[in-house]
Order: sequence, then structure tokens, then C-alpha cells
Amino acid sequence: MKTAVIQMTSLDNWDENMEKAEAMIDQAANKGADLVALPEYFPIQGRWNDRLKHAENLHGDTVTRLIEKAKTHGVHILGGTILEKSSQGEKAYNTSVLISPKGEILASYRKIHLFDVDIPGKESIRESNYLNPGKEIVTADTSLGTMGLSICYDLRFPELYRALALAGAEIIFVPSAFTLYTGLQHWEALLRARAIENQCYMIAPAQYGTYPPGKMNFGNSMIVDPWGTVVARAPEEETVIYAEIDLKRLKKVRQNMPCFDHRRPELYQ
Repeated sequence: MKTAVIQMTSLDNWDENMEKAEAMIDQAANKGADLVALPEYFPIQGRWNDRLKHAENLHGDTVTRLIEKAKTHGVHILGGTILEKSSQGEKAYNTSVLISPKGEILASYRKIHLFDVDIPGKESIRESNYLNPGKEIVTADTSLGTMGLSICYDLRFPELYRALALAGAEIIFVPSAFTLYTGLQHWEALLRARAIENQCYMIAPAQYGTYPPGKMNFGNSMIVDPWGTVVARAPEEETVIYAEIDLKRLKKVRQNMPCFDHRRPELYQ
């Protein structure tokens, strides 16, 4: 199957971001993509008070428009992340949604690991001030294979990816808005490590560039194969990148290097 990964610079205007995302989905579908993946926070980036005004439920305007695109083009769409309304006060969930070519919501995943990090002189972010953490590990069986869902900072927690792989995931999504500083240091290394460890495809659409109030995302959206090879990488611009996902290759990698058969879980506790 042909996979398309969208790299965006989403700003603080929901309407403009949605129009851009829809145009890039159209472009990907017109080039034959079977699966299109959007980045984290694709509908809106900016100051958190502005973002939270656009929190919605899973059948709100954002997902409804993605559903229409999926049905129009007959493609699977990974809806990056949206801010999903929560019944627990004013905080939202950071939620990724997987949509079928028929417009069905196949799975939704609420980001488990929140980015509460203070690197002096570099980054200071506390997502837990605005978000609630999710509590479920999510996979979905689709006509294209078994897919696992994760989001951005999750990438630093190998336990999650092993759990997804043991649940059957062959393709794992990591829609992201990695910071410039941490991205330069760790983004590629972590993506390749998770692919190699779990012998799976990593699909990583990312935000690129500067957004209000002057913060920067690393970009470098990637598709990494089960051997850890970067088979597609985005340049420093808003763009769509493509790669073929070959599950026969995945099975060959797992047969040649049967790591899952050699696990000793009884000793890992």
C-alpha cells in the first residue's frame, strides 16, 4: 500500500488549518495513497487558551470533515490529533482518530504520556496544565494491517510500543509536534529504535516551523521500515511524503530475526 505523511505548519486559525489539511489530503489521494496521516495538533496550534476553545467531541466539525474526505477518496485517514472535550473540568484530551475509507471511526487514542518538561534555557512545557492523560493502549485491525496508535512524547516510552507490537501492531503511528531542541537530539534515533525493537513500520507525521507565540517544531516527518531504515523523510517545508508499506517485508524481517520468539517475559519482572 502507498502511504502519505503530511507535514504542516499549523497556526492559530482553525479554518485555515483545516482548509490546508484537506487540500493536502486531496493531493495525497490523487497521487494514489491508500493511507494518509496528519500531524499532532493539525487543526490548531498556538496559545493554549486559544487551542482549548476549539476542543470538541469525536463527532465534532474536525472529525466530520475528515470522515467526508475518507469517504470521498476511499482512503484510510489518521487524523493526527484533535483536542477532545472532557467531562473532567476544563482540560481536554489529546486524541488521535483513525478513520476507514467508509467513514467509520476505527479507533481513537488519548495520549497517555503528557509532556511536562523543563530543560533550562531550552524548553519549558507542562501539558498536564491543559490536558488529561489517556488510560488505554489502542490497536485497530484494518484491511491494510493491524495498526497501533501513539502520539509524540509517547515515543520515549518503549513499554508502550512493545505492548502495541505484542497486541499485533504492524504499523504504528506517531503524529507529533516535537520541539526543535529535542527533535534535533532524539527524533530520528527514537523512531528508528522503536521500529527496530518492534520490527514494525513507524509512520511519523510532524509539525514543522514556527507557531504562536514564537515556538518552533522540528519537522522531519518520517516513515521508517521494520529494519530501521528511513524510507521517506520530509524536507524543511510543508509537504507530503510517500512510501510503500510492504507487510511481506515486515514478515520476512520477523522471520529472519525472530526476537519475539526469544523473549523471556518471565524474567523481566
